[in-house]
Amino acid sequence: MRCRYFPENSKGLKYNSFLSSTPMIKCIKIPLTVLLLVCFLTGAAQTLTPHNRVQTFDYNWKFALGDHPDARNNNFNDASWRNLDLPHDWSIEGKPDSLNTTGNDGGYFPAGTGWYRKKFMAPTAWNGKRISIFFEGVYMNSEVFINGRSLGIHPYGYSSFLYDLTKHLIFGKENIISVRVDNSQQKNCRWYSGSGIYRHVKLLVTAPIHIDHWGVAITTAEINKEKATVAIRTSIKNETGRPQSILLNTQLTDQSFKPAGNNSLTIELPANGVKEITQQLTVNNPRLWSPETPVTYKAQIQLIKGGTAIDNISQDFGIRSIAFDVQNGFRLNGKKIILNGGCMHHDNGCLGAAAYDRAETRKVELLRSAGFNAVRTSHNPPSEAFLNACDRLGMLVIDESFDGWREKKTTNDYATYFDDWWQRDLGAMVLRDRNHPSIIMWSIGNEIIERKSPDAVKTANMLAGYVRQLDATRPVTSAMTTWDKDWEIFDPLFAAHDIGGYNYQLHRAPADHLRVPSRIIVQTESYPKDAFANWKLVQDNPYIIGDFVWTAMDYLGESAIGRYYYPGEPDGEHWEKNFYPWHGAYCGDIDLTGWRKPISHYRELLYNDSTRLYMAVKEPNPDNGPIKLTSWAVWPTWESWTWTGHEGKDMQVEVYAKYPSVRLYLNDTLIGEQPTGIEQQFKAVFTVPYAPGLLKAAGVDNNKEKQSVQLKTAGKAVRIKLTADHATIQANGQDLSFVTVEITDGNGNIQPNADSRLLFSIKGPGVIAGVDNANLKDTDPYVSNKRTAWKGRALVVIKSTHQPGNIELKASSPGLSGSTVILTAIK
Repeated sequence: MRCRYFPENSKGLKYNSFLSSTPMIKCIKIPLTVLLLVCFLTGAAQTLTPHNRVQTFDYNWKFALGDHPDARNNNFNDASWRNLDLPHDWSIEGKPDSLNTTGNDGGYFPAGTGWYRKKFMAPTAWNGKRISIFFEGVYMNSEVFINGRSLGIHPYGYSSFLYDLTKHLIFGKENIISVRVDNSQQKNCRWYSGSGIYRHVKLLVTAPIHIDHWGVAITTAEINKEKATVAIRTSIKNETGRPQSILLNTQLTDQSFKPAGNNSLTIELPANGVKEITQQLTVNNPRLWSPETPVTYKAQIQLIKGGTAIDNISQDFGIRSIAFDVQNGFRLNGKKIILNGGCMHHDNGCLGAAAYDRAETRKVELLRSAGFNAVRTSHNPPSEAFLNACDRLGMLVIDESFDGWREKKTTNDYATYFDDWWQRDLGAMVLRDRNHPSIIMWSIGNEIIERKSPDAVKTANMLAGYVRQLDATRPVTSAMTTWDKDWEIFDPLFAAHDIGGYNYQLHRAPADHLRVPSRIIVQTESYPKDAFANWKLVQDNPYIIGDFVWTAMDYLGESAIGRYYYPGEPDGEHWEKNFYPWHGAYCGDIDLTGWRKPISHYRELLYNDSTRLYMAVKEPNPDNGPIKLTSWAVWPTWESWTWTGHEGKDMQVEVYAKYPSVRLYLNDTLIGEQPTGIEQQFKAVFTVPYAPGLLKAAGVDNNKEKQSVQLKTAGKAVRIKLTADHATIQANGQDLSFVTVEITDGNGNIQPNADSRLLFSIKGPGVIAGVDNANLKDTDPYVSNKRTAWKGRALVVIKSTHQPGNIELKASSPGLSGSTVILTAIK
């Protein structure tokens, strides 16, 4: 491990490293909307191009639920099967039901077994080449067949894998890929997993002499304003029966495509062997990658034989250095950065687990807009599109491999496969992801059940050692916790890691620092309600490098975590009993429609000076008793001054401010002024008898009002408002536009009490991919053309087809003026 150790009783880790991001591949897709559109596809074999190294393999598949063992055979009749495109998640197409075997962990969605089949023509020009199929993610227990022959079984639903098709293909004729996906053994995950081939599939076409899969690793050293040394390690595979001589040529360019360095070497390759070559290139006056300036370069790597390029890989990358120590915390490019992080599960709300590139990018955009600068991919490797977005938008990442090791958390979880598969799955994460500049840390586990056993230390050393063998440029952590009084007994387990990951235990950090002064600490999970206390610990203690709240966004599954509840509703935490119809987690700073809850604004205000003033109103207790909170909940608080039926009753108004004090006005009458310094946790709470009108909060500095925010009482709901996040989308069958639906009064104010039943219709080259309203007790299908508004809001996701043109989305509801939004799909 490339480390620099600092003075006695301190631990320092320094990594000079560029990491390159896997190139984004635009995927061609023929859409199918389950309830709204019938697509007539021929089912004919897809003809692929003979020369492209990476070829999209996402569209025109056949699918059927249930187990169909004969579907592996080429002569199987799949004429009655459904036509669809990937990515695909069949669980989200079903309705949550208390009888579904996924239970509370899986959000009560259906699971089961399904089969996929795809016909394709292998061009005769491929004869003599090496053809592989790459699956980015299949949940779970997939078995892949080519022309009736099994290529293998892959249990883990979150790791990527590759099969060699070469010797099984029939060139110039039809070939059939069949995939059996078995998610029937429940429970196997503690959150919503989805079911099916939910990430991209690609074909890789190479010459017998080629760059190995995941065979490029790029690091940097000697980074300063004048130059950076870029080291590119390329693994070259010779699958011919004799030695070969080739030219390896690497060219670097900056974002404007100006040359930034090049190097050429003649390489002698052994017969049927692999050789790794390192090239050193110098980039002058480098622009460094950071969240503020996520600048990338491009490496073009070619293999040339006889004057002809026989292989070519292009990778984006960023130049940056990372260092960790107890005196200075985490430094990026020499600058200290505090990690304001959030944990994220992999689902996309109403899209389920389907990892559309646009949906994955939107998640990162939402995190950035909420003030986060870091994300933990709990508890599995994310999609490539998510990491590409983190690179491009400037989001730091803890990349996590597993939720558990050998001891089970659910009956059929990864512990069943750990001993046989950990090395392949952990290796797949590190080798696939090691070239992303956004990733600053690897995580090898989460709240391991066997953590009190000495064998856990051996396992941690085994996993961490393997990670360091594959990538010595980043530290290793895992998320630790305790639910009893034992804590110091975990010191040997912490010692197996470079960074101590604390779940909900940051209050122990000062005492731990006295006992183990060399430990660098990050809180890998925290309760939303503890935002200020955790911020203060991070600010006051340089050996604590940041805090990751559970969670940045709401998610499906782990049902009822973050639940608040009313009189008459059952008591209890989410793990104690089933709380159906709850089918998801409400502990996120951001809900499933993308709306930021007040806790999100408070957290951003703590960590960022760009937000200085925010106001919301706490929901009052009902007359028949108090609202109660569970452990991950915060009080239901809303951007609303519309509380019909509460006239004259006291309301609590919360104002968050980075000003010395704030003033509150109701209908231009001063209610009062309160300090909002650090002693008050940057928060003021005013008790105000409710009266309709205008509520205004003003930030005060030196007796002058510097900024104000306001809430207006909304009138009767009269119309629907539609707002698309992208008015223009690509006609590639994959691109999405997220359309926010708001119910407003005649003046355009959101009516937060509106619960109108909404009907959506669409015309033109687009389909409705999903609908949502963020209400995790609403069990209406997510794949539909109907939704009930919640708190005056809903969401519709539009997906393009392959045809250009205008897409018209209409929303209507009885008693409301409808609305139309026009999108344009372009080639």
